Amino acid sequence: MNMLLAAAILLGFVSLVSAHSRVTNFVIDGASYQGFNTRSPNPNILAAWSTTVKNDGWISTESYGKPDIVCHVNATNAQGHASVAAGDTVDFQWQGWPESHHGPVITYLGFCGIDRGSCESIDKTKLTFFAIDKVGLVDPSFNATSFATAWGIWASDILIRNNATWVVQIPPKIQPGHYVLRHEIIALHFARYPGQGAQHYPQCVNIEVTGGGSDEPAGTSAVDLYKPAENGLIYDISQSPTGTYKIPGPTMYTGAAAFVSQTGVMVRSSATAIPGRPTATQTGGAQAQSWG
Repeated sequence: MNMLLAAAILLGFVSLVSAHSRVTNFVIDGASYQGFNTRSPNPNILAAWSTTVKNDGWISTESYGKPDIVCHVNATNAQGHASVAAGDTVDFQWQGWPESHHGPVITYLGFCGIDRGSCESIDKTKLTFFAIDKVGLVDPSFNATSFATAWGIWASDILIRNNATWVVQIPPKIQPGHYVLRHEIIALHFARYPGQGAQHYPQCVNIEVTGGGSDEPAGTSAVDLYKPAENGLIYDISQSPTGTYKIPGPTMYTGAAAFVSQTGVMVRSSATAIPGRPTATQTGGAQAQSWG
């Protein structure tokens, strides 16, 4: 084979396998909040948790039971939060998504407390999460495109079709307070290979839920969301589906919406996160406390 041709093929392959992703921003009531970006400077106050993951990569099955599975590699608490009314939606905008990385999209909530700053300081390994949105193999009878790399239409295909955006609803009856909103895509393209397995892309943001009701759903320990032997994590997407795909992780909270329409996001403005702690300001020579 021609050396230049071989190099071009190799470069294309490297580009493909490194074409991972992250949440660039999320939208609440038309206002867009910035996500965390490891490749560029970030504001001191974000609602999105920070990580040290390189190349927007994934969490492997080796991280089950360990802190990295919670909110990604070396994730650190965001120092701000966004406000959202119970019953409203949050739109997560990803930086694209590879068609070959078929799999489910899952979103969780973890309650931090009623006090401002509780999510900004909580130990992530002490969080317990309940699922509010779980979508997996949507239709095993059809493929998303004529050149699809897996059988069936998956949640990831719907996300791609919706401009790499996923819409979730904050359940209307949960108690108000501060939560970590954990949004995740699980890529199954290597799940069938021993020693490789499913690839997790967890993204976390802090939110304050206003309104709502009195529901306090039971949660699962943040480090124990998944088990290596779960059928939904070792599923072979290259074979024609022979039965129902079981989405991994805890069962969904019964008060969550069964399905949320995946429609295009309307961004009307940009927004900055609310600081978790008061910031010092100078007023007339005297130091005052401001909540941003």
